[in-house]
Order: sequence, then structure tokens, then C-alpha cells
Amino acid sequence: MAINLTKGQRIDLRKENGTTLTNFCVGVNWGAIETKAFFGLSKNVQTIDLDLSCILVDAQNNLCDHLYSPLYRVDVLQQFGLPKGKLASVDGALRHTGDDLKGDTGGDDGLDNEIITVDLSKISPNVAQIFFFLNNAGKEDFSQIPYSKIRMYEGTPTHVKEVFASYNVSAEGQYTGKRSIIMGKLYKKGAEWKFNAIGDPTDDIFLGQTIHRIVKNYL
Repeated sequence: MAINLTKGQRIDLRKENGTTLTNFCVGVNWGAIETKAFFGLSKNVQTIDLDLSCILVDAQNNLCDHLYSPLYRVDVLQQFGLPKGKLASVDGALRHTGDDLKGDTGGDDGLDNEIITVDLSKISPNVAQIFFFLNNAGKEDFSQIPYSKIRMYEGTPTHVKEVFASYNVSAEGQYTGKRSIIMGKLYKKGAEWKFNAIGDPTDDIFLGQTIHRIVKNYL
């Protein structure tokens, strides 16, 4: 059975059969905001652009790599001292499926909108922590966004084989007025990788603010 994560929960990556999860997807799912129009004969659809990102940190608490959308403006990133976005880590262990600008329409299609695939066997030995976070490029807060959920699962971006753990964002009341979430982190303890579901909402309106917050408060 999948683990239903709660804020602050720490888990190892051992499956029920005793093996360790090493190849998996970290995905986020959400829907567009759909409301009935005049006399319910049609729908108004407000697309939602969430951005799933991660940063990689070494044992000395230095940023050593990143994955976030290449669509972010370089001049704005430079104001925060950040490099251009990219969709794969230097070591090839993490890969991002790319920017979804809309969210699901017509109901949940069962697949995540943005996904980072992880292969722990390929991660550079100097990487000690990997933080995953979510930003809204629009003005809606997370309490308004339908069925937003974060999950870790075995499979591919187009096929969910088995869900290992999930965190239901839309079920949490603490996200009213919040447009960014520090979701959680993978961290290395000895030779073993573990996961901490952080689940902290923030007022950040840009990815650079969230990265600075992680560096200041979570390292």
C-alpha cells in the first residue's frame, strides 16, 4: 500500500518486499479551475501553470546542480544569482519532463503534469540532499487548485506502475493564500537515501525566492 505522507514525516525508501526504491518518479498533478458558465451550458476554464523544480546540495551545503524550467527569464534569474533553467542534472540521474502550462481539463487524467525521474544509482557522490519544491506562475493560491497532489511512484512519466508515497496538497487547509510549497527532500544518511516530507507553504512568488529560502532556512 502507498504511504500517505504527512507534513514532517520521514521515511526510508524500502518497499514492502524488502527491496529499496532506487528508480522512481516524483510527480505533481493538478487541474485547471473549471466553473459553470451561463445557465450551466458551458464551462469557464482557467488554466494553471505550476512549476516543479529541485536543487541538489552537497555535504558542505553548497548548491551543486538544479532542475527547473528553461522558460524562466534569464535576466530575472540573474537577479537571484541563479543560472538558466535546464531539464537534466549533470550526472544524468534526474530528468524533468518539462513545463506544463495548463493543468488537466475535463477532470483528472490519472497522470502527473510535471515529473522528475530519479535514478539514485547515478547520483554524483558529492550530492547529499535534493530539495523538491513547487511554485505557481499565476496568482491563484493552492487552496483554489483542484486535486493537487505530490507523489513518488515506480514507473514512467506516462505509466504509473506502483505508487510508493503521496502527499495530498488540496486536502490541507494551510495552503490558503500560499503560492509556493517546499515539498520535501531526499537526503543521504550514510550510504542510504531517505525522504523527508517537508510540506511548508510560503508566500514566494518566484522560484528564486524559494531557492534562497531553502538555502537560508533548511540547510
